[in-house]
Amino acid sequence: MKNYGNSNATSSARVQSIRDGFAGMIGVLLVLLTLCSSAFAQGTGGTLSGTVTDSGQGAVPGADVTILNNATGQARKLVSNERGFFSAANLSPGSYDVTVSAAGFKIALYKNRLIEVGQELVVDTQLQVGDVKETVQVSAEPSAVNSTSSSLGNVVTGQVVRDLPINGRDWTLLAALEPGVHPIEAQLSIAGGGNTRANRGYGTQLTIGGNRPQQNNYRLDGISINDYSGGGPGNVIGSALGVDAIQEFSVITGNALADVGRTSGGVINAVTRSGQNQLHGSMYEFLRNSALDARNFFDAAKVPPFKRNQFGGSIGGPVYLPRFGEGGPVIGYKGTNKTFFFADYEGLRQNLGTTTLLTVPSRNARAGRLTSGVVTVHPSIVPFLNIFPIPNGAETGDFGSYSFSSQTKTTENFLTTRVDHKFSGADSLFGTYLTDKAESQGPDGFNFVILGQVANRKTVSVEETHIFKPNLINIIRVGFSRVVAKAPVSLGPNNPLAVDKTLGFLAGNPVGAFQISGITRFDGGVGGVAETNYFYNSYQAYDDLLYVKGDHSFKFGLAAERIQSNEFASTDPLGKYTFGSIKNNRMSLVPLIPWENIPLGRSGTFSSTSPLLLTRPYPAQLPDSTCVSQFLAPTARTITEFAQI
Repeated sequence: MKNYGNSNATSSARVQSIRDGFAGMIGVLLVLLTLCSSAFAQGTGGTLSGTVTDSGQGAVPGADVTILNNATGQARKLVSNERGFFSAANLSPGSYDVTVSAAGFKIALYKNRLIEVGQELVVDTQLQVGDVKETVQVSAEPSAVNSTSSSLGNVVTGQVVRDLPINGRDWTLLAALEPGVHPIEAQLSIAGGGNTRANRGYGTQLTIGGNRPQQNNYRLDGISINDYSGGGPGNVIGSALGVDAIQEFSVITGNALADVGRTSGGVINAVTRSGQNQLHGSMYEFLRNSALDARNFFDAAKVPPFKRNQFGGSIGGPVYLPRFGEGGPVIGYKGTNKTFFFADYEGLRQNLGTTTLLTVPSRNARAGRLTSGVVTVHPSIVPFLNIFPIPNGAETGDFGSYSFSSQTKTTENFLTTRVDHKFSGADSLFGTYLTDKAESQGPDGFNFVILGQVANRKTVSVEETHIFKPNLINIIRVGFSRVVAKAPVSLGPNNPLAVDKTLGFLAGNPVGAFQISGITRFDGGVGGVAETNYFYNSYQAYDDLLYVKGDHSFKFGLAAERIQSNEFASTDPLGKYTFGSIKNNRMSLVPLIPWENIPLGRSGTFSSTSPLLLTRPYPAQLPDSTCVSQFLAPTARTITEFAQI
């Protein structure tokens, strides 16, 4: 895979840098205080909106809308605007009755409409002509007691980690064996054409002690390895490799001590394996395929093929170095009892077949035979109709279904190395290096563009332990963690139209995205998908001093971390047209339009993150009969374009 650079569209960038120290904390505090009012202004409730129309689909302005909270009896009263639209924001979650009335129409009543937090509920109302007095109702086992610490948790041993079968060989899943730990069952799936999962982190989301998944702290050899989202480590298939590299890990579900508590959630503290005096190694391969998979409802007669190979090996033992120079033994340095190494490699090769179901224009609709009557297909629309596949499933009215089977290929290479060295009885050091590179590629939802995802991780940890006296020990540790994620990335065309610049909304670019009510959204040609890139660096330093005096033990520590979190994102970089219907008010089939092919009598909305939306001049004079299309720019300016009827 290649061509993982930024798209040629202008991307919005957000750069955040968090520095340790009092000055940084004061700055963050001031920012938070400044944002308090705006944060509260956003509200904690939901929104109810809708459009009031008559039987002829005409807007009904001035309609009275009453939204009654059934639990509190509080009512919100609104009046529809000139377009018949109304919106009530920040409604407390609960059950509501909605009443819509207007002079000359029957009252419309909606009972028990549930508003949930953060939800936007749409109630479109079509009033019936009649008496205004007439109403129409639109109808786990606890852990053993720990007497030395108030922390709650347990240890998952190396044997359990390596011997228990795990889906995808994701060692973090074994934390769910502990009480109070539960995987998030509604975790977003990883789709090749979207970035919703990447935005929340690729790692397995676990709730520990009821805390959010982003509130947990994942540590590897004392270094936090959380990603840019605050979540755990993961790859493009949603798992964290390295089962054979883990010696053991503990899961702290509550009351974490200060030296490991980085956030308010749980702590998963893993330790890598180290070498021993005896040389040990292993090799393995795990195969999973679709031989026994059941066909799902949308699959064709044959189950889409699936094959996953996970293979690798590990080796560890004392370090032996050859002797340089003439004479003497071949082995110049024997690391027995002093220097050890351990290395683990794991590779993953996956070919996952899935069935994708689309809603596309039916054959009759493509020919202009709509359910509302026969229309003439505008000539400028024909090239865009070719983007939509012809239905191969059921067709109902203006819409039909199309399904296809596609393959997503994933490649991952994971490597962990560790070296331990004992300088003397009072001084020892170890270092760990981890690298994980994962990439996937497959077609988008229209089988139009090849898309990819990238998830790369690197971790370095060096720890030195010095014993000053039997009762005075100092541990110093430095580390670095880096996470890079890109999703989704346009890799190339899967259809020649994906690079056809004659279809572009913006000059010199392929076709952009368009969305038509009732039809599956089309994300555009090469470079049209909304790409998000994350670059996350964490520099860490720790120092722990342990002192024992009599029957008392004391522990002092210092932790410093500098985080660089950079995000680059774009939304519809090639532009997007949005239409509320497959036909216009002049009975012309108009899914979307470029500038020079604005159809007769059609109004649509265009948006793009590109700062240069228009490259063509306006006409010097406008005819008496015009059609208006509103183009919305990111700066909230409204640009109006015209075409002659």
